[in-house]
Amino acid sequence: MLKKSISILSISAFFFAQAQNVTVLRNTMDVYSGGGLQGTAKYNAMAGSMGALGGDASAAVTNPAGVGVAISSSISGTLAINNINNKSTLAGASKEYSFNKTDLGNIGGIASFQLLTETPWKFVNIGVNYSSKSIEDYVETPGNNNLTYSIPATADVLTYAGHAFNRYGNVSKMNIAIGANYDNQIYIGGGLNFHGAQIDQYDSAAFYSAVDKKIDYYEKQDTPYSETSSGFSANVGIIGKISQEFRLGAALETPTWWTMERVYNYYSSPNDGTAAEDRKLTTPMKATLSAAMVPTKNLAVNVDYTVGLGKPKYKVYGGAETELNNFYKEYSQTTSEIKIGAEYRIKNFRLRGGYGYESNPTKTVNLTELTVNGNLKDASYSNFLLGERNTLGLGLGYDFGSVFLDFAYQNVSSEYKNPFLKGDAAYNAGYFSNKYIVEYDGSLVSNVKRNLNNYSITLGWKF
Repeated sequence: MLKKSISILSISAFFFAQAQNVTVLRNTMDVYSGGGLQGTAKYNAMAGSMGALGGDASAAVTNPAGVGVAISSSISGTLAINNINNKSTLAGASKEYSFNKTDLGNIGGIASFQLLTETPWKFVNIGVNYSSKSIEDYVETPGNNNLTYSIPATADVLTYAGHAFNRYGNVSKMNIAIGANYDNQIYIGGGLNFHGAQIDQYDSAAFYSAVDKKIDYYEKQDTPYSETSSGFSANVGIIGKISQEFRLGAALETPTWWTMERVYNYYSSPNDGTAAEDRKLTTPMKATLSAAMVPTKNLAVNVDYTVGLGKPKYKVYGGAETELNNFYKEYSQTTSEIKIGAEYRIKNFRLRGGYGYESNPTKTVNLTELTVNGNLKDASYSNFLLGERNTLGLGLGYDFGSVFLDFAYQNVSSEYKNPFLKGDAAYNAGYFSNKYIVEYDGSLVSNVKRNLNNYSITLGWKF
């Protein structure tokens, strides 16, 4: 058994000593607090940058005033094909894994109602947008023969043979918005957002037994777990024409209030079983400022800047939620995202492109690291669990008149530090098999490079 580090532990190192799984941190920031939901192929090709342009049902997710820009009704469906590639590197050795997912990524439409009155109000429109994406993820890290674990009171020595985080599920968001057009100069709107998430999470390690001469697989305490969640938020926005060429937009989305129900495995041999718990999470509110330039009918350029206001916060039912809140209070930081998108029209053809940058949701985090030689050391990482994310979008479209067809390619890349294998004996938080318990006082840390290649095809009808 390794001795505990004698250094003074920071708040984050203390957190990892508790009976918590690191996937809770990642999923809170990625699945529940993050964005990244796709929309129509037009929206995806422009990297989601449409806050001051509007006219697309997906744009209402950023600014519901965009619904009021539309002057005709439309409906569309989008097929999403996603390729995920993760490469995890530890001590010079790497494991790489790729897989594909195909889903109905988006359904949306706008019902446009022209007001035949003498007032400046021109249109009142209703938009409905439903986006869904798979959150399936698999990160496998290679083993290392230098890292061993001696089983007390036996002659057996375990050699670390690998680790995997495995996640299945999906996340969705339905937006229902109302937008109005005032004199073709000012557009206002408001919307309600209904969120949903389903997560099946695994945290597994493999060890080779010197006595049994085989590899056994171990599960982290409280995993695997299944989590079903629902959430609610609302947003409001405005778009104004400064001139015929320039538009400005602003939008605000309330925090999302999530309710979670979780069932997980609990190991306390010989009384292994399952347990259940409920949690409530409030994620940060978001503010977006947008600017667009439309110099001609053939060209449109848009810039969106979104900033998170606040930090994730769990309702406290016990020590677990307190630990989570302490971590976010100390180490989460204001996230920001900038997106730039453009569309150029050549007769009936549409050429689109976009770029987005999203900042790291955590500050530099300190933890007790376990080296592949079995030593403990204090370490600090700035790209912890998620890291910065860059999005590049490209797209083509063709307008047949009442029918339109769009295609988009989108690449999302990131690089982050991946801690695992921590399991302090004092909190019964180790890795369990049918024979042994493995409990380390520090985290192995691999480097993960993640690439998502998203392809989307939208077929729509204007009427």
